[in-house]
Amino acid sequence: MHGPALSGWLLVALCAATGVYCLLRMRVCAGAERKAAGGEAVMSFGMASMAVPAAVLTPPEWGWAVYAAVFGAATLHGLLAVRHGGHHLHHLVGSLAMVYMAVAMAAPGAAGAHAGHTAGHAAGHAAGAVGGIPVLTAGLLLYYTAYVLRSGARLVPVAATAGGPGPAWVTGPELTLACRLSMALAMLAMLVTL
Repeated sequence: MHGPALSGWLLVALCAATGVYCLLRMRVCAGAERKAAGGEAVMSFGMASMAVPAAVLTPPEWGWAVYAAVFGAATLHGLLAVRHGGHHLHHLVGSLAMVYMAVAMAAPGAAGAHAGHTAGHAAGHAAGAVGGIPVLTAGLLLYYTAYVLRSGARLVPVAATAGGPGPAWVTGPELTLACRLSMALAMLAMLVTL
C-alpha cells in the first residue's frame, strides 16, 4: 500500500474526494442510503490514510492495529446488516479486505521500502499461497475485478433519472455508482501492492 509517491498521492486524492462526496450524500439522504453513504465515507477515508506514501508518513506500529480494530468493528456491523442483502454484502467484503490489509501490514518487517512485498509474503505464509499469491489476496482481487467490471458496465447506459431529494449532483445514481467504482478501483490498486 505504501508504494511509489505519485501513485500513493493519487490514491489519497481519489479516496479523500470519494469520502467527501459520501459525506455530502449523507447530508441529503435518509434511511438505508444514508447508512450506506456513511459506511462508504469511513471506507474512503480509511483507504486514503492507508495510501499515504511511506516516505511522507510511516504509521507507528500500533497504527495498523487501530485500522484493524476500526474495520473489524465495521465488519461486525456489516455482519449484522448483511441479512438485508444488497450492497451490505459488498460493504462486508470491503471491511474484511481492510482488516486483512491492516493485519498484513502489521506483520513483522512490513515497514519500510518493501512493505507491500513483505506483507504479502508474510500473509501468503499465513493464508496459503497459490503461485506466490496468497489465496485470500487472489480471492479479493478476483472479487474486486468482477465488481469493477460489473459497475463499469452498469455505469455506461445509466439514464438521467432523479436519485432523490437534494441536488442532482449529490444524489444522482450515476455519481453514486461512480463513487463506488472509484473505491473498488482504489481497493484493487491497494491489493495489487499487497
